[in-house]
Amino acid sequence: MNTSSSISLNSRAWRDLYKAALFEIDKTRLPDRIAQAEEALALRARELFHVAGDNIEEGEALDDAMYALHALQSTLQTNHGMPHRREAS
Repeated sequence: MNTSSSISLNSRAWRDLYKAALFEIDKTRLPDRIAQAEEALALRARELFHVAGDNIEEGEALDDAMYALHALQSTLQTNHGMPHRREAS
């Protein structure tokens, strides 16, 4: 009984941290948000590996989220130090 509630709490925790990284508008805080989310994703993936049952959907969601975080990190690194171009003409 307690196991299923802890599983759902763990699932919610990584999702909350993932969303916090995606929607962070302060670029100085974004690297930390990404790192926290990646850590939570990795921890949850390890937990799912040891839990019996059908966790395919959450596993795929974890993979998708990690891919998105890596893309966000890559974009952050690419844009770091580069001036924004507002004038296209």
